[in-house]
Amino acid sequence: MSNCLFCKIVSGEIPSDKVFEDEWIYVFKDIAPKADVHLLIIPKQHIARLDQTTEADAALLSHMLLALPALAKQQGLETGFRTIINTGPGGGQEVDHLHIHLLGGKKLPGFN
Repeated sequence: MSNCLFCKIVSGEIPSDKVFEDEWIYVFKDIAPKADVHLLIIPKQHIARLDQTTEADAALLSHMLLALPALAKQQGLETGFRTIINTGPGGGQEVDHLHIHLLGGKKLPGFN
């Protein structure tokens, strides 16, 4: 999508602090971190929301989830981490491109 912020990040049109990239996903540091470690894991393919995925996306979704433990370990999150997928405006999603937040560290926020 030409107006999608995350698609522009994947294409290099908008700079990011990239942590990891492979043929399916792009991982970068959140520009407004809510914890010591706050990464965004996004598919390179534009999918607006989790509730718009289908069985055809199963391999991609699995790949995204399976990447999380290695990414957390790479960031020094040896004792655990939090993952969040906001879906739609009612779920707090601010960018219409599927993404997983990976958070961790000493300043991990609570749920209030």
